[in-house]
Amino acid sequence: MHELSLAEGIRDIVEETATMEAATRVRRIVLEIGALAAVDADALRFCLDEVLSDSIAEGAEVDVIEVPGRGRCRQCGTLAPIDERHTPCPSCGAYGLEVLEGDRMRVQAVELE
Repeated sequence: MHELSLAEGIRDIVEETATMEAATRVRRIVLEIGALAAVDADALRFCLDEVLSDSIAEGAEVDVIEVPGRGRCRQCGTLAPIDERHTPCPSCGAYGLEVLEGDRMRVQAVELE
């Protein structure tokens, strides 16, 4: 389960941010997770509950913003929503859409006290 290592990385980012800002508590963490990022949001939330316990972010609210996938056809240039990496172009049927959005996960915001 790679969500555990992702949760540990998020914890490190959050703790570093809290230290830099001299915060006493983390109230909220906002994550962006792309539809093509291969991250199970529920499993990540579960792992975050574990890795954030006994930290400055224990009990912090975790909000997930889902970012839809979007790609461009390398053959005809059509822009299209995609929910899988190997989706054919809706215009010409060609495979190999270039992924433009939705393949990343990032910490968008950390709300501190």
